Amino acid sequence: MLLCAMKTVKDVFAEYRAQLKALYDSREADAIALTVLKEITGQSGAYVKAFPEHNLSVDQQEKAELILQELTTGKPLQYVLGHTEFYGLPFKVNPSVLIPRPETEELVEWVLNSDLPSGAINILDIGTGSGCIAISLKKTLPDAQVSAIDISAGALKTAKENAGLNQVEVSFIEGDVLNPNHTFNLLPFTFSLIISNPPYVTPADKQLMHTNVTDFEPHTALFVPQDDPLLFYKAIADLATAKLLKNGLLFLEINESYGIETVNMLKDKGFNKVELRNDMSGRDRIIKASL
Repeated sequence: MLLCAMKTVKDVFAEYRAQLKALYDSREADAIALTVLKEITGQSGAYVKAFPEHNLSVDQQEKAELILQELTTGKPLQYVLGHTEFYGLPFKVNPSVLIPRPETEELVEWVLNSDLPSGAINILDIGTGSGCIAISLKKTLPDAQVSAIDISAGALKTAKENAGLNQVEVSFIEGDVLNPNHTFNLLPFTFSLIISNPPYVTPADKQLMHTNVTDFEPHTALFVPQDDPLLFYKAIADLATAKLLKNGLLFLEINESYGIETVNMLKDKGFNKVELRNDMSGRDRIIKASL
C-alpha cells in the first residue's frame, strides 16, 4: 500500500483517519497521526496543529506511509515506533513487554504520595515487564534500593535497556512468583515496599478487548484462568507476608471486576489498612495494604 497522497500535515491526518477507521474512531486516529507527525518532524504537537498546510519532505512522507502500513495490521503505535513515555520518562517497548498504561502511572503516583516507611527504602517490583514502575520509582527516589523480578528473559532485557536509558540502577531478577520456593531463594532479603501490576485478564475479559492488545501484547503478562482470577495476587500476597518488613506497604494494580474479592483475600492473609481506590475513569483499579 503506497499512500502517495500524503503531502501536507492536513493530508496525513485525513489519510490516517481513512485508513484506520476500521480500528480506531476519528479522535483516536487523529491522536495517532499527531504522535507520528511529532515523531517524523521533530516538532511539538502545538506546532504540528498550528501549521496544517505545512508540506512534508519526501522522506517524512515515506516514513508516515510505512508507519501507517504497520498500523493497519492492528499493531500498536508504541510497538511500531519502538518507544513510549511513562511518568515523564522514555521507555523502549516491543512485543516482549506490555505497553505502559496511564492507570499504572496512577499506581506510581500513589506510592510517591504515600507516607513511606522510615529509614532506607528497599523496593521490589513483581512482574516488571518494561521496567516502567521500578525505573520511575528509582528515578524519583534515587536513594531507594530497587529490585525487579520477571519470568520473561526478553522482558528483562528490555527493562535493563530502559534502566540504562534513564540512567538508574535497578537489580533485575529472572524468576517466577508462582514458584515460591525458587523465588524465595532469589530474594534472600526483605523489603519496605512491594509493588506489582501482574497478569489479571480473564478469558471473559479477553472477548471485550481490542485486537491490538490481544494479538500483539505478551499473553504471559496479560492472562489468568477464568476459574482462578486472583492467581497472581494470592502468590504475591504470600510472598509479601514473608518478605515485607513491619509496617511495609504493598501496592497492586488490579482487575476492576475483582476489587472486593482482592481486598477480602488480602485481609484473609493478614493484611490490614487495605485501601481500594478508583482510577481516573472511576473503576476499582489500585490497592494499598500493609501488614
